[in-house]
Amino acid sequence: MITLTENATKAIGRFIKNSETPITGLRVSVSGGGCSGLQYRMSLEQSAHEDDAVVESDGVKLFVDALSIPMLQGTQIDFVETLEESGFKFVNPNATASCNCGSSFAT
Repeated sequence: MITLTENATKAIGRFIKNSETPITGLRVSVSGGGCSGLQYRMSLEQSAHEDDAVVESDGVKLFVDALSIPMLQGTQIDFVETLEESGFKFVNPNATASCNCGSSFAT
């Protein structure tokens, strides 16, 4: 389903470790918006919702809601840190178009 690169796994681990509340996983979802129509959402979560798919990638639990699963199938999440940018990058084989910033897409 969704895979994390080593850089993404390390970054998520840092965010979980530095959280003020106990975190069990990372919610990854898709919502309407952005310049291409759909946008990625990520948030640290204390627990999964009842209808979530729970996927484990390199020791990190990912919580994905039923509506987002088909749009995220096969997606790889990376974390990039350069002088020009820092953040998560999605490589989504289901995206037919995406914006230059990489945070929104169309299917």
